[in-house]
This record gives sequence, structure tokens and C-alpha cells, in this order.
Amino acid sequence: MFKYFPSNYVWNLSVDLAIEMGARIGEIEEMCAPLQEASTQPDAAGTQAFRETWVRMADKLCELAEEDEARGRMISAGEKYNRAAIYIVTAERLQAHGAEGRVALYRRFLDVFVRGIVQSGENCERVEIPYGDAHLAALYVRAENVVGPAPILVQVNGLDSTKEMLYRVGLPRWLAQRGISSLVVDQPGSGEALRLHGMTAVHNSEVWASKVVDWLETRADVDAMRIGLQGVSLGGYFCPRAVAFEPRFACGVTLGANHDWRDVQKKRLAREGSFPVPHYWEHVKWVWGAKDLDDFMRIAESVHLDGVLDRIKVPFLVTHGEKDSQIPLHWATRTYEQLINSPKRELKVFTEREGGVQHGSFDNSANACAYIADWVAETLGGRTAY
Repeated sequence: MFKYFPSNYVWNLSVDLAIEMGARIGEIEEMCAPLQEASTQPDAAGTQAFRETWVRMADKLCELAEEDEARGRMISAGEKYNRAAIYIVTAERLQAHGAEGRVALYRRFLDVFVRGIVQSGENCERVEIPYGDAHLAALYVRAENVVGPAPILVQVNGLDSTKEMLYRVGLPRWLAQRGISSLVVDQPGSGEALRLHGMTAVHNSEVWASKVVDWLETRADVDAMRIGLQGVSLGGYFCPRAVAFEPRFACGVTLGANHDWRDVQKKRLAREGSFPVPHYWEHVKWVWGAKDLDDFMRIAESVHLDGVLDRIKVPFLVTHGEKDSQIPLHWATRTYEQLINSPKRELKVFTEREGGVQHGSFDNSANACAYIADWVAETLGGRTAY
């Protein structure tokens, strides 16, 4: 794990995630060099200082991109907008719920992200999936060199990620190379669903996951018999739960096995384990729509997979970092052991040899995501060689 801020795990996690999404080390240095003192301050003061330097870099990149556009250099402009979006969402992610300007910052992020995608001509399309009286926003990435309907892997967020973050880390691109499409979704409790529509998380993830499958079944470019589901971090709970109760999924994958999130919360109350974001307890109450901490802990009692996984009768891959400091490795073993009716179950622990030992393999996602992409291609009928 790259530790720019020796005493601040949350900030180091943010920097590492930005690098995995495509940040440039020179820009990281320019943004972070003034922040050493701020990294030791309380959340409110520290995160404001973090926001200022990272947004300042995004502002500069957007100005440079506009200069490129004026000269007709759209690809160069797109690359700068792409990095600006990474820096904006990294800053937004660290802000407290209700922090002044956070929603405006998030809306700006969405706008800059789209500008980058369009100008750089990337294989990525925003789509909207009907959900009640509203919709779930998602990013659709088409399989490459496939004739006819393609298999697809639906990918869902953890506690504090967004669809754009998952897209930028790279799994959809690696899947597309292997003939697998991707649908990266902001499910309730994350991304647009939470920030713009007030949709909070629910423990019975099959409720929204089934609506995603309904929508995919209407698409002529999707093979409805080959729809998989993958979740990262808290998605390591949402995914197995949904696959267990939605039989139309053809396989499941976790990147970080979040088997018993209620236990994780109890440990965090006792100050055991690392927090993923500042203002943690306010954040989780926001995500789950809890009135107070007691209400949140009551909700968390339902967020576990015991008594659920024997319903899964499709292939399932469980992956986990050997040195995950948020979710202990033994929960990955528990998930694997309870997949007793999966015809093809596998537990892959990423070690120092291949990298990706930290939570969600954010310290080195390339090898971890490549492993997942290969397994999905082999399971859903993609390819692992040209």
C-alpha cells in the first residue's frame, strides 16, 4: 500500500484509489505535498484542506482541456477531463454528509466525467434502469469483437464507491477485451441513487438486482442466460445475497468478502479495524437511512450472509486480499465454506506475490481484476486469448 500520509489510513486509501483510477504521480505530489499537517487534523478541517488542493488541480486540468478543445485536440482534452473527474470524486468522497457544496461538487463530477468519456471516445454509455418512480443510473460497456448477444457482468458498489470509480479502476475494460459486456450500477445507498434521489441501502439486495435483470432481458445485445453479478467491499455482501435470491444470475463474484457486516460494525464501535471514510458513523447512517446510531446498529443486524448462501446453485468466485485491514480474511473463508450448492466455487486469496493484498485489492487492482475477468470469461463463455 502506497502511504503518502503515514498516519492517515483513510487518506492513503483515497490516494491509492485515485492512482488505480488513473491519477498521475506528478499531480498526486502537487495536490498532496501541502497536506501533511492537515492529514493529522480532525476530519472537518482536514477534509476541507484535502478538497481545496484536489479541486484546484481539477480546475487547472479543465482549463487546459478547454484550451485543447479550442484547438480541436479533443482526445487530449478528454484525457484531462478524465483525470479531473478522478480528482473531483476523490475530494467529494471524503466530505461529510451535508457538507456545504458537496452536492454541487458531485454534480460537477458527473458533468466532467461525461465530457471526458465523450471527448476521448471511450466505450462507455450512461443508461438509466427503471426503478419504482425513479431510475438507477449505470454505465454500460460493450463487449469487444462479439457477434450477437454477449454475456454481461453487472458490477455494484461498496459502501462509499460510485459507478464511475469502479469503471475507472478498469474491470469493465478488461472484461470487454475478453468478450464480456459490463453494467456498472449505482445501486440504492450509493452514487447517484443516494446523492441525487435519496435512495438508501436495503439489506435485501435482490429487490433492486432483480430490476436490473429485468432491464437487461429487454436488450437484444445481451445474452439473458449469461448474466453475472460482481460486488466489491460492501458489494461483497450485496452480490451473494442477490445471487442467492435471484436465480436468473448465472454466476457471482466478490472482490472483498463482506460476509458479516454487522460484526464489522460492532468491531468498529470498539475501534477495531480501519474506517474507509472520514465522518464514518454519519456516513453509514446516511447510506442506510438510519435516524441515529442505535437505529443503524439495528439495521446492520440484518446485513450478514449466514443461512443464505446454500441457495446459490451457480458458479461463484470469492476473492480477498490477504492483509485486508477492513474486513478480516476469515470472512472470505466463511463465505466460501457456505457455498455448499455452488457447482463451481473458488476462494482466491491475493498475496504479496501477485499484489492486491489490501481491502478490495485497491493497492494493486490490475492482477486481481485480471484474475476475475479471466474467471468470468471462462464461466460465461468469453475468451482469455485472442
